[in-house]
Amino acid sequence: MGLDTSDLVVPFVGALQASVSVLITIFFGVLTAQFNLLSVGAAKEVSRACVRMFLPALLIYKLGSNLNKDTGILYLPILIWSISYTLISLGIGVIACRVFKLPNWVKLAVAFNNTTSLPLLLIQSLSTTGVLDAIIPPGDDASKALDRAESYFLINAMVSNSLTFALGPRLLRPSDEDAPDEDDKEDEQSDGEEESMERGPDGIVDEETSLLPQRAVRPINRLERRGYKRTTKWIQSLPPWAQQLLDFLYQFANAPLLGTIVGAIIGLTPPLHRLFFNDSNNGGYLNAWLTTAFKNVGELFATTQIIVVGVKLSQSLRKMKAGKDSGTISKKSMAFVFSMRFFFWPAVTIPLIYALATRTTVLSTDPMLWFAMMLMSSGPSAMILVALTDVTGSPEEEKMVIAKFLTISYAITPLICFAVVGSLKATEAAVAR
Repeated sequence: MGLDTSDLVVPFVGALQASVSVLITIFFGVLTAQFNLLSVGAAKEVSRACVRMFLPALLIYKLGSNLNKDTGILYLPILIWSISYTLISLGIGVIACRVFKLPNWVKLAVAFNNTTSLPLLLIQSLSTTGVLDAIIPPGDDASKALDRAESYFLINAMVSNSLTFALGPRLLRPSDEDAPDEDDKEDEQSDGEEESMERGPDGIVDEETSLLPQRAVRPINRLERRGYKRTTKWIQSLPPWAQQLLDFLYQFANAPLLGTIVGAIIGLTPPLHRLFFNDSNNGGYLNAWLTTAFKNVGELFATTQIIVVGVKLSQSLRKMKAGKDSGTISKKSMAFVFSMRFFFWPAVTIPLIYALATRTTVLSTDPMLWFAMMLMSSGPSAMILVALTDVTGSPEEEKMVIAKFLTISYAITPLICFAVVGSLKATEAAVAR
């Protein structure tokens, strides 16, 4: 049976429009910085709020609403696949750096792609263009199908963030928006040392001062100090290998993972699921106010984080403009990363997921799951590279090279439309079997 040209043109144009919309959103972030509407410091704080508040709220809402005792098993293949492709990418990057003498940052550019804001914004744009209608099963609610797709991408994002926390310190350091900041530690150490602090009836008052009365704060602080001392003493009594293992596991204790756990508990516990997500007249007493609050806060994540990406790219462009010698990007490095991110992984993932969907029972019968898994490993490198050279104290020339690389990476984001079209057509073919 022949393939009509429109069968490819329509989804290609839709995917291209969705990709361009993401790029325009990034451009709005650049304009925000250029017109001094958001400073670099403020953007860093907004980015921290995105990862530590908006994303966990989104995970709680999306996972809680889509998870139940019957659908929980759907997410296991995503966990396995997310861990697998990230570690495989890292292994390929390490080997390539050694064999082809590529810069050290290349392995990170290959290992960690943008798994959070970009896929979510892409899904929203694709749904607007109507491209995804072809893979929504008959009788399935379109909004629920899109919610499921977003929840699948969020699980992948949680895995990526957790691996970044665990592996980042050993691969130079995780991204500045995801990792605990040195600024946080400095802020904690400098409490009480600022010259312009207000003194209230309960002592020195600043932005870190608890709103609780001092008589309530003191017992809490004593309990915290006592618990900290006991925990520290217990950890120091462990053998070195156990301390290293605990330190490694502690890297996974991040806000997105906690949001995932809370969302899973709510979704998999029938009474809680009913309280949070049923109609108010059907037992959902928390739906109208608490669940809606989580939803409203969570929906801030995707667009806000993309705006912050634009601000960071603007900062990089300014540094490039100010630098006398901005360095030269290795053509081998650029070609390797782009081919891996936009062509290699789609070429591997699409037929692999298609085979699993049509010839095995490993995956569920949800086409949105197949489509999401085909796209998870594609896309530009994550903004982890922004903090890379600052952490390692690299020369200014290398910082400019990485800034150029990220700018080009997000400029060619529309290349992901090829992976989108391939995933869409493969999913349609799998549904037809």
